[in-house]
Amino acid sequence: MSLQAYIEAAQQFFDELVERASDDELFAGGYLRGHFDLAVGYAQVEELTLSVDELNAKVESSLVKAYRDGELNEEDKHHVVTIWERLKQLGA
Repeated sequence: MSLQAYIEAAQQFFDELVERASDDELFAGGYLRGHFDLAVGYAQVEELTLSVDELNAKVESSLVKAYRDGELNEEDKHHVVTIWERLKQLGA
């Protein structure tokens, strides 16, 4: 899958999540979307040519930093990780 196709599939995934997710999942999805969009934006600004795996690594690095900084409690982190694992399957 190309990076652009993955980004488009991810945006659709996030949009569809709004229609069927619980409140906790909506929070986690919005939180994850922020990290995802930030990684995509940095890649575009820096004119990087990334693979899907490289983009995912940037998102994961951002999430790990956020977890270390205590941005989420354990329950919220669990929801983010669960949604992140589902999202990564789109690019597999």
